[in-house]
Amino acid sequence: MSIASTARVSPLSPVSRQEERDHHLLAAERAGLEIADFVAPHHVQCVVDGLRLHGLDWGTPGRPPILFLHGGGQTARTWDLACLALRDDFHCLALDQRGHGDSEWSYGFDYAPESHARDFLGFLDAQGIERAVVVGMSMGCLNGLHFAAAHPDRVSAFVAVDAGPWVRIEGSHAIIDFVREADGGDSLDAYIEKALRFNPRRDPRLLAVSLRHNLRALPDGRLTWKTDRRLPLDLAAMRARLEHLQQQVADVRCPTLVLRGAESEVFLDEHAERFAAALPDGRWTRVEGAGHTIQGDAPLTLVREIREFLAAS
Repeated sequence: MSIASTARVSPLSPVSRQEERDHHLLAAERAGLEIADFVAPHHVQCVVDGLRLHGLDWGTPGRPPILFLHGGGQTARTWDLACLALRDDFHCLALDQRGHGDSEWSYGFDYAPESHARDFLGFLDAQGIERAVVVGMSMGCLNGLHFAAAHPDRVSAFVAVDAGPWVRIEGSHAIIDFVREADGGDSLDAYIEKALRFNPRRDPRLLAVSLRHNLRALPDGRLTWKTDRRLPLDLAAMRARLEHLQQQVADVRCPTLVLRGAESEVFLDEHAERFAAALPDGRWTRVEGAGHTIQGDAPLTLVREIREFLAAS
């Protein structure tokens, strides 16, 4: 599929089952992942404190549950390939966190870690899950860490994907710039081209589908992210939250694996090492060939690391 051909597909058109299957087949082939069964997830919803949350249930109930939490500006769909690869042995669920994907925005601008933690509790309760492994990337990692520290009885193990209480905030500027500059494009092609400039590791054929999960149309026909971006990023507030989280690390009692993308500019070796050392039961490893978004850059390694970690925990 050429980039030019994708412009004929409206990002508002739901991704069909056949498109989804073809997308996952291509993604798995490129990643070198062997997937036993290419299934579509069940869409699940619940209301927590008056806010409607949306998630994906990849199955299979009765097996050890894993809750996947995406990064800022992403959606639950960033975990599709990992969930497909792990669902034979685990009950995989991916949540659109408040203000992202198909979950509602907080109209009071409430995106505090404590509010996310209540969301996670409510979502797990709605699915009848008492205790789960939590896998969190970037923003999802920070929110998930707060959840693990505040509710240790609900988290059996934690996987931190290229983030932690110690990060290089300056390294996120390229991500922030990409999200801002791509916003308001008049075609799917425009988003694909900017996404490829931002991360040349990606395949435009895969972006043509994955971006449709994260875009909506404005009244004037231009496109925008589904993410709530009404307020600018408050770096001072982010630093304060990181400092608070540094004090909470000792309360994360479950086994924790810290994964660092070797080419990440956000989370460096020194941060991963410091984070793992501060945990009561932590270890870390570097993922070669990956930047900040390990699940997209090196899904085969991510799945292998999660499997080996959980088998040893």
